[in-house]
Amino acid sequence: MKHVYLIGGTMGVGKTTVCRILKGKLSNSVFLDGDWCWDMHPFQVTEETKGMVLENICFLLNNFIRCSAYDHIVFCWVMHEQEILDSILSRLDTEGCAVHCISLICSQEALRARLQKDVDAGIRTEDVMGRSIPRLAQYEKLNTRKIDVTQLSPENAAERILRYTQAQQPVKGCR
Repeated sequence: MKHVYLIGGTMGVGKTTVCRILKGKLSNSVFLDGDWCWDMHPFQVTEETKGMVLENICFLLNNFIRCSAYDHIVFCWVMHEQEILDSILSRLDTEGCAVHCISLICSQEALRARLQKDVDAGIRTEDVMGRSIPRLAQYEKLNTRKIDVTQLSPENAAERILRYTQAQQPVKGCR
């Protein structure tokens, strides 16, 4: 059985780092970051670009699912609305797959500190605070497993995901 991991979280929570570690812990795995599907300059969020990125993501995920080389497909993206998650799930051919929907969450203080570290390092711009922090509350409403990474290292967060998924605890609405 293949496993598809859909891992969401607000900007700066640590999705990419955790997913890279998770990929390394899983045999026959592949990792896709949704941001790679619309890395453009200037960055434009329009109905057209939002539709395009969803098509790009689902095309790649379905190709990974169909490829016999992969048993574990790890995907991360902001996915702060149930509609986004549902749209992706509705376009994937997950027959014969276990799909694991997970949201990484943390305290506002921890997120602010992580984002500030990225701003100080020149990785992000200051405006990320106003876009990321307000989204935290939206993850509580999603039909996903929540993993609070406030006090967890990325390694420990990946281990927690493995424990959840190995226990095969299904999430309603996440096939």
